Amino acid sequence: MKTITKKKTLILLSIGIFMIAVSQTLSHYIHLTDLGKGSTIGIGIGLLLTALFFGNLKTRK
Repeated sequence: MKTITKKKTLILLSIGIFMIAVSQTLSHYIHLTDLGKGSTIGIGIGLLLTALFFGNLKTRK
């Protein structure tokens, strides 16, 4: 598979963490269905795993 750039990797990581955090915060204040909560957490985890597996996280020398 193709690797993605470091900038896109960092964007995917931050969006994934943000989606999981928003899901947890909304479920604390608003009653979410299991499908809605599971979908947002699943998408967040998917973005995190995509960034980790296909991302370019190596530092430059």
